[in-house]
Amino acid sequence: MAGTWKDDGLCAQIDPELWFPEKGHNAAQARRICFRCPVRAQCLAAGRYEQHGIWGGLTYHERLRYYGEQEQAA
Repeated sequence: MAGTWKDDGLCAQIDPELWFPEKGHNAAQARRICFRCPVRAQCLAAGRYEQHGIWGGLTYHERLRYYGEQEQAA
């Protein structure tokens, strides 16, 4: 049986906290890994509405712009 796209991600063997940096901390290392990942498109789609973390190399606000959506008022 084949695994999911998550099994093929470069992040599969890395501490998940790397993709959830604390406010004000740099996510450059996570972004570098994401941009080389063979399943980046699937990850980016899966994280489309996630408000936290780096998904497909993008933050929540970057994903909103990427998908052409407007941020809802909190």
